Amino acid sequence: MNAVIIQTTCADEKEAKNIAKALVIEKLAACVQLHDVESIYAWQGDLCCDNETILNIKTRKENFEKVKSKIKELHSYDVPEIIQIDITNSSKKYLKFIGENTIWMIIF
Repeated sequence: MNAVIIQTTCADEKEAKNIAKALVIEKLAACVQLHDVESIYAWQGDLCCDNETILNIKTRKENFEKVKSKIKELHSYDVPEIIQIDITNSSKKYLKFIGENTIWMIIF
């Protein structure tokens, strides 16, 4: 099993928790960590500085498309950040935890 972290940000903690809970309940993620961050970015020609909540979603690589779809379904942003980060080193026990707490999705 190949494990990944999928990262996204939300405008507020309520939206972040809603997405996190949906992913864990549906076994698309084994764990989701939420962190408050300040983001500085360019958007439609303006410089923006906003408080956001970042989500680090631990899942199987095979579930990326399904997780991406769920994020888009529940997210308020027009262009949500959805980034996959491969986990190249981890303890076997943690990888087992991810595998045991996620379902394997086959996307055709």
